[in-house]
Amino acid sequence: MVIPVYQGARTLPGLLAELEGLTGGGVTPQGRPFVVEEVVLVDDCGPDGSDAVIRALAAEHPWVRPVWLSRNFGQHAATLAGISASGGEWVVTMDEDGQHDPGHLGTFLDVAMEEQADVVYAEPADPPPHGALRNAASWSAKRLVAALARGAPAARFHSYRLLLGEVARSVAAYAGPGIYLDVAIAWVARRTATARVPMRREGGRASGYDVHRLVSHFWRLVLSSGTTPLRWVSLTGASALVLAPVVALVLAVGRAGGRWDVPGWTSTMILLMVATGAILFALGVIAEYVGMAVNMAMGKPLYLPVRDRADGPLGRDRR
Repeated sequence: MVIPVYQGARTLPGLLAELEGLTGGGVTPQGRPFVVEEVVLVDDCGPDGSDAVIRALAAEHPWVRPVWLSRNFGQHAATLAGISASGGEWVVTMDEDGQHDPGHLGTFLDVAMEEQADVVYAEPADPPPHGALRNAASWSAKRLVAALARGAPAARFHSYRLLLGEVARSVAAYAGPGIYLDVAIAWVARRTATARVPMRREGGRASGYDVHRLVSHFWRLVLSSGTTPLRWVSLTGASALVLAPVVALVLAVGRAGGRWDVPGWTSTMILLMVATGAILFALGVIAEYVGMAVNMAMGKPLYLPVRDRADGPLGRDRR
């Protein structure tokens, strides 16, 4: 279990009490045994004294592993830090506010085994607890990113997720600064699925995401979605260069037929069309190089070797 902590002073003790019952072992609804081996609490330097609570919980429970960050880096960076410190065959990420019920871990595992999925996202069974405007903005943002990042199931993204341990730690190792975690996961995950589970109300505190943070969150999601917008620039430049001679020919024929008798207008339009096409094509070439640099900066891997899936947790179905 990986839990990034920003304002968890009030909610962490109750959440850890729920997880304690699973450290001795549990059984999924379909009869598969599992055990929570460790709970990684990542202190993201929140304002409410969560660090003191993490110290107390680590001293009380041997299965709690604290990870200390030097300052506040944000939820995704803290989650990646926790994943890097984990060691389980499966990694579950969840929020510290009590909204995610650990009692549904077995459901995630059943879905993963039945669908042979590397990643399982929570699919909330109840309406989102936010206002209509925020819900609409979230829905629109995910659809936009799904169109930009081909292959990334943005509509499924959720902070309550189950991942194969080796996939999760590989993502944490190569993901560059500013990358959106779920986009990085989509680069290497063979198959994703969803588990329909109910969400609980946040533990008596307001959301840590104000308008500024939500906009920044959305912008990072767009920037992480890939180089599709740059590819659009390249295609626009190539199209303009191809169309430039055609438009120039039409203008020349029209001028010869006496349709445009303003002196210099035809030659000006022809030169403008050719120059614009050449400029856009040059921008397209530059965009391709920028796209390559962006992929390298984000840490997108050329490949990711893994062990034989039959030897991993997906191949050991012990019901």
